[in-house]
Amino acid sequence: MTSLDTARPVSALPALPRAYLIWLVGTRASLFGDAVLYFALGWAASAHGGGMGALVLTAVTLPRTVLLLLGGAVGDRFGARRVMITGDVVMLTATLVLALVGLHLGTSPWLLVTVAVVIGTVDAFYLPATGSMPRRLVGKEQLPRALAMQQAGSQIVSLLGAPVGAVLVASTGLTGAAVADAATFAIVLVVLVRVRPAFDVARQPRGEGLPAGAVDGVRIAVADGVLRPALLLTAAAAGFLLPVVSLLNPLLAREHGWSAGVAGMVAGGQSLGMIAVALVVSRRGTMKRIGRGAALGLCGSAPGIAAVALADTAAVVVAGGIVVGAGSGLFACHIGPLVLTHVPDTHLARMQAVLVLVQSLALVVGNNALGALADARGATLATVVCAGGVCAAGIAGLVTKPIRRLRQR
Repeated sequence: MTSLDTARPVSALPALPRAYLIWLVGTRASLFGDAVLYFALGWAASAHGGGMGALVLTAVTLPRTVLLLLGGAVGDRFGARRVMITGDVVMLTATLVLALVGLHLGTSPWLLVTVAVVIGTVDAFYLPATGSMPRRLVGKEQLPRALAMQQAGSQIVSLLGAPVGAVLVASTGLTGAAVADAATFAIVLVVLVRVRPAFDVARQPRGEGLPAGAVDGVRIAVADGVLRPALLLTAAAAGFLLPVVSLLNPLLAREHGWSAGVAGMVAGGQSLGMIAVALVVSRRGTMKRIGRGAALGLCGSAPGIAAVALADTAAVVVAGGIVVGAGSGLFACHIGPLVLTHVPDTHLARMQAVLVLVQSLALVVGNNALGALADARGATLATVVCAGGVCAAGIAGLVTKPIRRLRQR
């Protein structure tokens, strides 16, 4: 992994604003509650068969995908903070209703589907709003460090969420998980009421309709010479990098005769690599050439993916997972501030919506294509293809002038 070329000495970097740190703690608590509830919903749905489990997952992803661009336009029109407060009120109510109904009537399949639809719908509006909030709480110079700290918090939550969810489900069932998630929504609701954006940003003009505003967000993304290649790099990362641990890692473990514990250690190694890089960036800042940092992150993850694919021992596979995490962390810590600092203030939430949509669509295509390739030719070949795809995307980023020459503002 390359050293981080910072724009100023470490001692000169100012502390992040207190309002941002409070917001970060509150939203990571809410994210933790979501991880617990998602595990509980999946577990409850699995009791009704694989078809119902797939239906519950679809009930989350379908409305989220369909409404995402509209959600970004709403965030830019009415303000991200207002949208988040509304979403928290809806989810606090929904999780309390889920707990009460589940306690008295049980977890019927249609109760699970209904809650999943509510979650997916709220996510479509909440994700673009929360993605734009760091730009509203910190200045552009501090934004890379703020996003890196956010990335580290998210990875810590992902490490702890599923195990805690399993313990809660085993001891209190879906009701306990719903109550825990409701408590985290109450926390972030209090935080959002008290914390106000420190930096005013222009909103979408009121004369512009919401559908037209959503389309305009896509237009900006496609037309801008920096945002367009940045989104293409994001799509490549989602299509080739994310499936390595979530999809191909378990398939490789079965192909090599390794235990589920080894697969879990690889996933944990990836999270640890991402957390380590994110903490370094949150302390020291990004590379001066922020676009080059994103591209190098993709290139750096390729050897780790190759090690995961070709290694004969569990220790090497776990080490490969750590390298994959470090590379993906370097990419994420540079691509996030790159996008947020080069989008007009009137389009912050809409660009976050486009970013999430690009990731989601690329991940759907990548998972299905790589899964089919793994079935036909083996998981090893599919993982090697991922290594080649990620490396090619990183090299493309290094030779693309708008990305290669882009400096941190």
